[in-house]
Amino acid sequence: MATNVASKIKVRDLRDDLSFGSIIEGVNFETLKDEAVRAEINDVFERRGMIVFTGCEPSAQLHVEISKVFGPLKDHPTKTTARVDKLDPNSAPGVIDMHHKPREGEEDVDLIELNGKKLGNWSNWHFDHCYNDELNLAGVLRSVIVAPEGGMTGFADGVEAYNDLSPELREQIEKYNVIYTLDVRRSKMRFGRPKTFKNFEESEYMLNNVREGLTFPRAMHPAVWTRPSGEKVLHISPWMAVGLEHNETPEGDALLEAVCQEVINPRNAYWHKWETDHMVIWDNRRMLHAVSGCDPKLERRMQRTTIRGDYGLGYFEDGKKIGDVQREFVA
Repeated sequence: MATNVASKIKVRDLRDDLSFGSIIEGVNFETLKDEAVRAEINDVFERRGMIVFTGCEPSAQLHVEISKVFGPLKDHPTKTTARVDKLDPNSAPGVIDMHHKPREGEEDVDLIELNGKKLGNWSNWHFDHCYNDELNLAGVLRSVIVAPEGGMTGFADGVEAYNDLSPELREQIEKYNVIYTLDVRRSKMRFGRPKTFKNFEESEYMLNNVREGLTFPRAMHPAVWTRPSGEKVLHISPWMAVGLEHNETPEGDALLEAVCQEVINPRNAYWHKWETDHMVIWDNRRMLHAVSGCDPKLERRMQRTTIRGDYGLGYFEDGKKIGDVQREFVA
């Protein structure tokens, strides 16, 4: 374990066999006042792609303060997404709420089945805001209510995914942009469906989100992009992908599906088991994430901030600008 900036925080690798991820202990309101601490945290983020903060005060206020280390907050682009400050006026603004409430018996809405097991709160591999022309730098996530089983969040490194892809697929896919729409219905997921996947009816809450999302123009993002470090990143979100730009053909769909099947089976995924004193940030330009799902009878509640930032490579199909469809929040 490395001790940093006058022993105020402690940094270590997330796991010895991973090329990404760090754990940082000792982050609180007091240590965040130190600019050297903030600079060190940002450096770890840029090098390692994600950070697990442990021993944190479980509060929305600290959640926001940690988020501001990395940049200004960005509101979610859809009005239908639950905000914490709308539910609780005493909470900090800029935090969205994702609450899976326990289900009993026959209620199968918003559930999926994987390997013969029903799951709630499952998400396929994706990067956030793929459906926008402007990406976001990062997300900061914390667990308010931890599911006693399952409910883990998975992370996979796009740099590693690019290197693991076969030379043939790399050569074919890296010349394309991927087309995305804001359609979170799992029943409409065209690419990267797990082999044993089954979907159930969607809830009215999800359908309201879809109705709003489908007013957005289609967004384009490169399947592969190059970081300032020179590393290439395979950056494809199977969830919400609808095809390849200029190749919406059976051949183009087959290529995208072949790559997405690789994406949803990463060689070195990290699955985070949550505690309420954890907060996790990941580089949304580099990392993909997923949710393992949990027994529908279990409650799980997560909250997330979004950090503004962009790599400048995305655009809307019809030439619209981000301000036409998105409201931004400046903390």
